[in-house]
Amino acid sequence: MDVLNALSTLKQFPGADPNRIGFWGHSMGGHITLRSLVISHDIKVAAIWAGVVAPYRDLLNWHPPPADSSPPALNSSWRVDFVNRFGSPDQNPSFWDSISPNAYVSDVTAPLQLHHGTADADVPLAFSQTLLQELTAAGKSAELFTYAGDNHNISNSFSLAMSRSIAFFDRALKG
Repeated sequence: MDVLNALSTLKQFPGADPNRIGFWGHSMGGHITLRSLVISHDIKVAAIWAGVVAPYRDLLNWHPPPADSSPPALNSSWRVDFVNRFGSPDQNPSFWDSISPNAYVSDVTAPLQLHHGTADADVPLAFSQTLLQELTAAGKSAELFTYAGDNHNISNSFSLAMSRSIAFFDRALKG
């Protein structure tokens, strides 16, 4: 909600061109960028680096909460709470699709560029690969760059990834 409010505010800023707004998100910021893209057509281009951009069937199995380490009150997890309340994605796909931005990629109107290190120990490369497949299947403009042996921050290939993102934004926003 804060990001969408910031977008609305930015569009009113005298120095901003509301027809040339781009988003860049890293990690969970990538998730927020994807959510924003399926809601707003005011975003004209976006880049996501190592994004948490998987459907919930994958997110629920990513970093599962420890089963034995602490008392239940201290080991609470939104995943456990949601599955207990709504069932698993296999049991209740309509619920999980209703809250997943991945179920709405057909609503994305901006071209999207994805970047991911192949040795990312924080967010699986498969998340970006799955999103690319979903966007491609929906006929959307998307591309994925992978960086061999690179980490979550794409530290070893930062200059290359940044130059690709800047060139992408320039093409989309400057024409």
